[in-house]
Amino acid sequence: MNAARTGRGRRIVLWRHGQTQWNLEQRFQGTTDIALTETGIAQARRAARLLAALNPDAIVSSDLSRAASTAAELAAITGLPVTHYEGLRETYAGVWQGLTHTEINERYGDQYAAWKRGEPVRRGGGELETEVADRAAPVVLAAVDKLSDDGVLVVVSHGGTIRTTIGRLIGLDPVSWESLGGLSNCCWSVLGEGVRGWRLTEHNAGTLPEPVLGDDT
Repeated sequence: MNAARTGRGRRIVLWRHGQTQWNLEQRFQGTTDIALTETGIAQARRAARLLAALNPDAIVSSDLSRAASTAAELAAITGLPVTHYEGLRETYAGVWQGLTHTEINERYGDQYAAWKRGEPVRRGGGELETEVADRAAPVVLAAVDKLSDDGVLVVVSHGGTIRTTIGRLIGLDPVSWESLGGLSNCCWSVLGEGVRGWRLTEHNAGTLPEPVLGDDT
């Protein structure tokens, strides 16, 4: 779907997956492979119709099913293939995965409080946010580098991974990444390429305000 371009430069659309049951239960998903709910599938279909209007040139996705199923809805409309990458998975959160925020606070209160303060924490013995950016940002940059000067890349991933990737690409200090608010299910953010590098042009776009339900709450 390569319509006439406007010469505005390359863009990266970072699209969060649709709703899962664990989102509704406020359980940490991390790298656990949880499927979309029926509502999540409907969210993906609606968002895909909107994103198709951007005339994307390529789609890359996390290989976890909630992201892959979301990406498949856009692929069905655009006819583009989806390339799946383990590097775009959500943050691995160790023993926190499968627990609700309340359960985590009860069992790992000090660690949970440190994370909420923005301190670098291996949640549940898992990954640091900077390590997530270390694996995800190169995948995104390698994919966008294959596009023309005004190409559009859609990246289908997870709330925490998207936030850390945005922070890395726009050059924020990791201590400031928390200042980027979370994404609602099936909403997206857009990075545009400027003369000084990537900049955030849209954030949590795509719908009327919805609660942010997920690991990155």
